[in-house]
Amino acid sequence: MRFVVAITGASGSIYGIRLLQELPGEKILVMSKIAKMIIPRETGMQIEQVEALADKVFEDDDLFASISSGSFYHDGIFVAPCSESSVAKFASGISDTLISRAVSVCVKEGRKVVLVVRETPKSAIMLENELKLARCGVVIMDANPGFYSDPLSIRDMVDFIVGKCLDQVGIPHDLFKKWE
Repeated sequence: MRFVVAITGASGSIYGIRLLQELPGEKILVMSKIAKMIIPRETGMQIEQVEALADKVFEDDDLFASISSGSFYHDGIFVAPCSESSVAKFASGISDTLISRAVSVCVKEGRKVVLVVRETPKSAIMLENELKLARCGVVIMDANPGFYSDPLSIRDMVDFIVGKCLDQVGIPHDLFKKWE
């Protein structure tokens, strides 16, 4: 298995970090410039620590990276967190960064795309962009944890969302108690 994890400049970088910790197989990481500024502030982690969780790391301006091509196979991309600015780019077909190009390639190739969107409230424009992507088969997953699993910590709430991401690609986990 091989997955791409992209971290954009929205609050909630811990979602992408936890995905890197939980995904099996090869993990490819791309972080936006703003994400690299947010990560230390929100998590206390240095960028090098996050990069160490991945098998391969690309810069967001490297449009020659393997993941920018449809001929490079992987099992899907997670954009976690995903800013609404990124959603707008994806919905408009703008591919001016490696993250936006990698998502565009996955959409055209019919690969799994999971966007962990971290904005609230949402404008009609944001909702229309998300709907456009959903109609293309993209999974729109708001970072809204469920509470039926009785979370006791922020980590429990993060793990709920990460578990839901893993569910989307058929990876078994025990990150939260399933509904019975």
